[in-house]
Amino acid sequence: MPGSEPVQRGRLTAHPLFYPFAESPSSMPSESHPRPGSSPAVHQPVMLREVLRGLDLEPGLVVVDGTVGAGGHSQHVLPRIAPGGKLIGTDRDPMMLEHARATLEGVKSDSDFELCQGSYALLPEFLERLSLDHVDRVLLDLGLSSDQLADENRGFSFNATGPLDLRFDPTAGKPASEWLNEWTEEELIDILETWGEEKFSRPIARELITARNRRPIETADQLVDIVLAAVPGKVTRDARKHPATRVFQALRIAVNEELRQLEIMLNEVLPRFLCTDGLAVIITFHSLEDRMVKNAFRDSEIWTNLTSKPIEPTTVEQKVNPRSRSAKIRIGRRNAAIETGLET
Repeated sequence: MPGSEPVQRGRLTAHPLFYPFAESPSSMPSESHPRPGSSPAVHQPVMLREVLRGLDLEPGLVVVDGTVGAGGHSQHVLPRIAPGGKLIGTDRDPMMLEHARATLEGVKSDSDFELCQGSYALLPEFLERLSLDHVDRVLLDLGLSSDQLADENRGFSFNATGPLDLRFDPTAGKPASEWLNEWTEEELIDILETWGEEKFSRPIARELITARNRRPIETADQLVDIVLAAVPGKVTRDARKHPATRVFQALRIAVNEELRQLEIMLNEVLPRFLCTDGLAVIITFHSLEDRMVKNAFRDSEIWTNLTSKPIEPTTVEQKVNPRSRSAKIRIGRRNAAIETGLET
């Protein structure tokens, strides 16, 4: 690969993103090294022990944390690959990268780290700039962080009252509120059914159209009220999950083109850039993601599937960190190199 300038510890690299429809447990530590003037991250990394065991780390490895977030997993990876190791953290959310940099700068380690803004699907471009041909380990945690959910201005939580944005990078593409006021009823039905597996997609879509004809849909709480008005009252009373959960999921996936990014990573990036015997550890949080990862790791020409059944959080962790309840880990080991034109 062409050369590039040397890695600088903690350097933050920006990169454009992809967008759909667009014009072009208690002992587990949380992140606690905020930059001056910023708030500390509050996110707890999911299944930390299981992740570290699955990554099977050793000194000198090149490790990619494709969803570095606030550095919850990465701060424990960094010392385990010293000396001589390199951590590459990518994330589409610039706020989370600032948290990650503060966290990782507080880790005592002889390993280098590089933070890159952009989708993990852009890993080939990041590696080219770093003069790297392959990596030894890849971690993807496909869940939202507690910090993102707590940000009233992002709209990720159905408990939020602020703008309905839902973008991982709020500076790129259009917010969910704009798309929600543009999509046709049939497009809304398709999005809710395909990416939310929402069985009330039609009445919700119909209510969205009716509501936006009265006034634009601009905030997260507006969307919640619309969903509650559309679904049967019995469902609202008896639901174990909030009735708007799948709607928010579907819209977030659509706005950020999440499943397309995962498809690229599984089918194109990992087979080409993960070295022979390299490990991919992927944490999913809903059936759409998990199905894609499970099917990819079934390709025996590329992968040895190390998790015939996914690893799930312990009962203790689920109580301590309720957001871990739907998490599943799958692990694949890269088989001998396929025809990529690279030596791994």
